[in-house]
Amino acid sequence: MQKINFRIDDRLDRELRRRAFGAGLSVSDFARRALEQAVDERKRYVFSSQDEILATAIQILSIVATSVGERSPKALEQGMAQARAILAERGLLGDETAR
Repeated sequence: MQKINFRIDDRLDRELRRRAFGAGLSVSDFARRALEQAVDERKRYVFSSQDEILATAIQILSIVATSVGERSPKALEQGMAQARAILAERGLLGDETAR
């Protein structure tokens, strides 16, 4: 197996680590899969099934949040605050949205 070394800037490093964590992979495994995808002749995105699950979850949660918000705006506000805290803790929110 060949070894590749290269430098990346701090922003790219943060994003790479965030995406790897979100995919449940080490940075090396995530980067390896991204490189595999880049040379895949079929041009398929490696994590498409996870993206489809995420898209479905977001749609479901949006419907639930709308329903809860109509019934109890305070409960929605508390739930959103808790969700932001959890996402921030896991590095899934940018600095400007982590308030």
